Amino acid sequence: MDDLFAPSDVSWMPVSPKLATLRRLNAAITGGLLAIVALVALGLTVGWLYGVLAVVVIALLFAWSWVLIGRNQRSWKYAEREDELLVSHGIMFRELVVVPYGRMQFVDVTAGPLERAYGMATVELHTATPATDAKIPGLHPDEASRLRDRLSALGQAQAWGL
Repeated sequence: MDDLFAPSDVSWMPVSPKLATLRRLNAAITGGLLAIVALVALGLTVGWLYGVLAVVVIALLFAWSWVLIGRNQRSWKYAEREDELLVSHGIMFRELVVVPYGRMQFVDVTAGPLERAYGMATVELHTATPATDAKIPGLHPDEASRLRDRLSALGQAQAWGL
């Protein structure tokens, strides 16, 4: 069953472990703000006990997401074949996206402020069909640039062959 979502005949490249740190930071900021808002809103309207209870529930959800974020980061990988790019990810709901180079229309490289602070970028491939678009988060900027250039060149070469 594992070969269905991660063929063994290719060399898989993992994404940066910093991706988990970045996503955990995002979850901590979001959870912290949500806890403060819940505490104040519920405390002032229905009672402080409900506000504290909401903070406890948010803290438990954050602890659960902490574990899942690490597992999710380890599930992301990609591989380059001669004619296609493979991107695999997911824990419970696994997904393998196979993008033929000839179907690519353009390749985006993005990096938000936190991604730049952690030295990461995201490569996104766009095809004629949105269902076959692929995204690879958590790449080192040099690897993202190399992958963008390689995919653009291969996409152009494959498209000319049609």
